[in-house]
Amino acid sequence: MKKHLLALAIATTFAAGAHAQANDTLAKVKASGSITMGVRDSSGALSYTLGDGKYAGFHVELCQRIVANVEKAVGKKLEVKYQSVTSQNRIPLTQNGTVDIECGSTTNNATRQKDVAFAVTTFVEEVRMAVKANSGLTSIAQLNGRNVATTTGTTSVQTLRKNERAQGINFNEIYGKDHADSFLLLESGRADAFVMDGSILAGNIANAKNPADFKIVGEVLSVEPIAIMLRKDDPAFKKLADDTLKGMMQSGEMAKIYDKWFMQPIPPKNNKVGLAVSDSTKGAWAAPNDKPMEDYAKK
Repeated sequence: MKKHLLALAIATTFAAGAHAQANDTLAKVKASGSITMGVRDSSGALSYTLGDGKYAGFHVELCQRIVANVEKAVGKKLEVKYQSVTSQNRIPLTQNGTVDIECGSTTNNATRQKDVAFAVTTFVEEVRMAVKANSGLTSIAQLNGRNVATTTGTTSVQTLRKNERAQGINFNEIYGKDHADSFLLLESGRADAFVMDGSILAGNIANAKNPADFKIVGEVLSVEPIAIMLRKDDPAFKKLADDTLKGMMQSGEMAKIYDKWFMQPIPPKNNKVGLAVSDSTKGAWAAPNDKPMEDYAKK
C-alpha cells in the first residue's frame, strides 16, 4: 500500500512538474536546448517560406530578436527550429508545446485570449479584398451571387459572413487551405474576390506571375490587431517578448524593420510589397498594448 501511495505521489509530482514546465517556456527551452518558432508559408511579408525549410518576414525577424534575448536569459545558444503552421492548427500547436512562439499573422481577439496569450500588437491589419484588375469590382456590395475566397480558420471567415448579412447580399464562400491556395482561387478565376488581411493580399500579389493583373479594392471590412502568439499563463516569457518588442518600438528599430519588409525589395523575387505603415500600426507602437480586436471595434 505504501509503495502504491509513493508511486502515486511521484506520478502526481511529475505531472505537476510537467504541467509547470509546459507553461514555463524559458525552462522548457533551456532543458531541451532548442526553441520552435511557428511560421507561415504564405502570410505575405509577415511570414513566408523561402523554400528548403527557410522562412522570412517581418514577424519572423521580430521573433528572431526575441529568441536572441531568450538565449541571454537562459545563458546558452539555442537551436532554432521552424515549424510550418496553418490557420487551423496554429493555436493547438502553441497550446500543446509543439510551437513555443508563433510568428505568423494571427489576430488577437477575445475568444483566442481564452486559449493563448499574445505579445504586444506589432501590426494593425485592415481586412479588404483583392480582385482581378480588369474585373470592374470595387465594393463588397457587388459580390452578390459571386464566388468569394477566404482562408479556412481565419477571422476573415466571420468578417465575410457579417458583411454578407449587413449588405443583404448572398455570395458563395469558397475556402483555401492556406493563403496561397486562396490566392490561387482568385488567380485561376475560380473566385471573383479574395477577402483577407491587406498585408497578406499585398504580399501574394507582389509574388504573383503578373502583379499588375490584381488590385486591392473596396471598403475596410475589419480592423484587427496582429500579434505574436504565446502559451497562456507564462508571464516570464510574455514579459521577455513584450520588453523586446517595446524596446524596438521606442528605439525606432521596429519602424526600420517594417520598412525593410514592406517597402523595400524582399527575397526571393526582390519584389516590393509596397504597403506603407498605417496610422493604426504607428499608434500601436507609440502606446504598446495587447488589447483584442473587440477593443478596436469600439472606437
